[in-house]
Amino acid sequence: MIYTNDNYRVTFFKNTNGKIPVLEYIEELSDKEKAKVLKYVEFLREHDGVLDEPYSKHIEGKIRELRVDFGKNRHRIFYFTSINKNIILLHAFLKKTPKTPLIEIKKAKEYFKQVLDSEKSYE
Repeated sequence: MIYTNDNYRVTFFKNTNGKIPVLEYIEELSDKEKAKVLKYVEFLREHDGVLDEPYSKHIEGKIRELRVDFGKNRHRIFYFTSINKNIILLHAFLKKTPKTPLIEIKKAKEYFKQVLDSEKSYE
């Protein structure tokens, strides 16, 4: 699943096992939550990967988080925008604590490094 327009496109990180973590996360959501998450992803694309709070928040380096709240559920999707106008969705999780857990940030940083090492790690 790739969202695209004339300028920016959204792609998903694919790990070395061929799994696509963000897509798998989204597929597990209820239909209403899935629709809202995908709407926010499209909103991100329409704004060329640049959204301010409350929609997006800087995490570290080039990594940002897309913030999608649905009732009490707080979905977070780590992403970054690359030079060639790709918005690459790295990692998603359900936020249950006030601060973003370091283990989730560590996963996103690991996936980010994999993307930098190989263009084949996203589609």
